[in-house]
Order: sequence, then C-alpha cells, then structure tokens
Amino acid sequence: MSDALDDGPFFHGTKADLPVGGLLTAGFRSNYRPEVVMNHVYFTAVQDGAGLAAELAAGDGLPRVYEVEPTGAFEDDPNVTDRKFPGNPTRSYRSTDPIRVVREVTDWPRLSPEALQAWRDRLAVLAADERGAIIN
Repeated sequence: MSDALDDGPFFHGTKADLPVGGLLTAGFRSNYRPEVVMNHVYFTAVQDGAGLAAELAAGDGLPRVYEVEPTGAFEDDPNVTDRKFPGNPTRSYRSTDPIRVVREVTDWPRLSPEALQAWRDRLAVLAADERGAIIN
C-alpha cells in the first residue's frame, strides 16, 4: 500500500473537533503558512509530534490529537525528511488519499506556554527564510 516503512499507529494533531470514522482530506489551508492550500494530509507515528502540530494549529479550538489510519498510499513528508533531517526521525508522512479518524487520544503531553512560544518563534524565523518553504 505504501513505500513508507512504518506500520504505525499514526496520529494527527489539529484544533478541529473530529468524529470517529470521519475522513481528513487534502485541500485545506496550511496551519503554518495559511496562504498555502495543502495537496496532502499529514500525519506522524510519533504521538508527541501530533501534539506539537495540535498546539501550533491555526484556529481557536482546543488542541486535539487523533489516532488515524491512512486509506491509501503515503510517503515520507519531504518537509521534514532529508531536506531538514536525514532519513525520517520524526516518522512524518503525507498522503493525497484521506486518512480515517480511529479515536481521540486524550493522554498526550501538553507543551508549557514557554515551550509553545519558543516553537512559534522558531516557525516565524523559518517562514522568513527559504528553508521554511512548504514542499506541497
């Protein structure tokens, strides 16, 4: 089904309140560059990574982490593999096919306000630099 060498489980972080069984699809604005409409759905096999994505996601909702399953082929996320980190240590992936919500994860560790601000500051610096460009 995929060339990616990871069996999961997989996670997705967002501020959206999603139903179990629901499908996440491509075609929405990036949480990190709102001017970009994403051609892929992103997910990770690292629960804490999904938590970070949830904390940084756009919107006013509560940060949420969901266990998800791909419905089709997926690939390593080139935004964090090889281009920024050798290999795929973040176990981050993307798919043009939908991903299905399996359940909400409620026991993920939250970031301190200081750690969250440090990440936001880092992303702001990257946004001003060509290294922060999204490979869509």
